[in-house]
Order: sequence, then C-alpha cells, then structure tokens
Amino acid sequence: MRIATFNILNGRAPGEEVDEDGYIEAIASLDADVLALQEVDRNQPRSRHADLTRLAAEATGAVESRFAATLTGTAGTTWSAATGQEHPDSAAYGVALLSRFPVDSWREVRLPPAPLPLPHRFHGRRWPQLVRDEPRVALVASLRTPEGTVSVVCTHLSFLPFWNGVQLRRLVRALRDDDDLVLLGDLNMPPARAHALTGMRALACGLTFPAADPSQQIDHILARGTPRARGDGTPVRLKVSDHLALAAEVRLRG
Repeated sequence: MRIATFNILNGRAPGEEVDEDGYIEAIASLDADVLALQEVDRNQPRSRHADLTRLAAEATGAVESRFAATLTGTAGTTWSAATGQEHPDSAAYGVALLSRFPVDSWREVRLPPAPLPLPHRFHGRRWPQLVRDEPRVALVASLRTPEGTVSVVCTHLSFLPFWNGVQLRRLVRALRDDDDLVLLGDLNMPPARAHALTGMRALACGLTFPAADPSQQIDHILARGTPRARGDGTPVRLKVSDHLALAAEVRLRG
C-alpha cells in the first residue's frame, strides 16, 4: 500500500489564497491508499468554508475518512480548544486521516499545549518571542488491509522544541498496546530526535520544509512491528503548502 503525510497549509500556497482545484489536484496526485493531513480547515472563511477532509476523500477515493479538531471557531479571531464534542459542521482546524481500506475502529488522543508561554525563535527571525501553544490531537485508525491489520496514526505536534517531545512521549505511551503501527505527521522535530523518543524506524526520509528550499525534515513516516518500506520513501513537491509531502510504499505481514 502507498501511504503519505502532508501538512497542507489550509490548502494554499504560501502568500496565496486557497485554490480548491489546485488542492484537489495535489491530493489526487499523491495517489495514497492511506493519507494523513495536517493544518486542515473545516468551514473556515480563509479556505472559502470548504470541508478540506471531504474534498481530499473524494480526490483519493477514500472509503473511510475522519477529521479531528484541535481548535474551533474562526481562524485568527475566536479560536478555542476543541474537545472532540463539536458539531460536525462547526468551523474548526485540525488533522485528518483518510483510507481506501476499511477502518475497524477510530480513536483520538488529546495532547495538551504547554501550560505557560514559552520562548521560540521562528524561522527567519533573529530573536525569540514568547508564544502561547495550541492543543494538539492524534487520530488513530485500525485498518483492515489485504495484508493484515495495522494501526495508523496522524498527528501534528507543537512547534515548541521541548513541548513536542512531551507530547510525543505521551502519544507513544497511549499507543503502547498497538503492536503493528505506522505514525505519520508533522512532528516538528528532526529524525534523530523522533527516533530516540519513539524507538520507531523510518519508512521514508528526505527534507520536507520549507517547500521553497527544503533544509530540514520535520514530517515523518515511522513504524514498528511488521510494516516495512518497499524501496525508498521520498518527499513529493506539490502545488500547495509550505511543506513537501512525504510518501512511501509499505508492505505488511501476509
């Protein structure tokens, strides 16, 4: 099966408005059997009130899809932390997981933000500034594939270097009973740290950020148990986002 992760930047290219047709074309071109998306809008004015999860599901032919909100309200004005109990049509922002295979079960793992503002130096800035963190979530699906059952996780961790490690360790503890596991997402950390914190191996490697001139890998496809890469997973440059997508061909135990 082909799996991919993609931070979609709300379905737009940096500095541009959302291009719905361009977004659909980008998602379809990945041709992923399992696709993890981050920075996903639902019913937001900045993305023309589109349901980006639904559009992606239609573009890939996914038979199963799920969106998990981290924030609700209108972007930049009335954000509040999501609880998982929001109305299905409420304005929200979060992550999504899509599959061409049946899903036996879904679950969410809520990952709290840093409790206090912390200093952070943004890319391209000289000096750090105090920032408030956002809540995060991991979306977990148990997939039934022709090669067997596997748990697949999509998440987008904090950009704060210390706190994303706290979140990742918490997530790994929550997944300790999942023997065959693939973790996909924007972890906001380099490969060595991701491997050290999870004990998982990479199924794909390559620089993914920033898209214009990639200098670091912060997007990952990691696995434990039976999933193995078939060949080398690679970054994929698409028309939208400030990230490259990351894709891999994966086999499971027959």
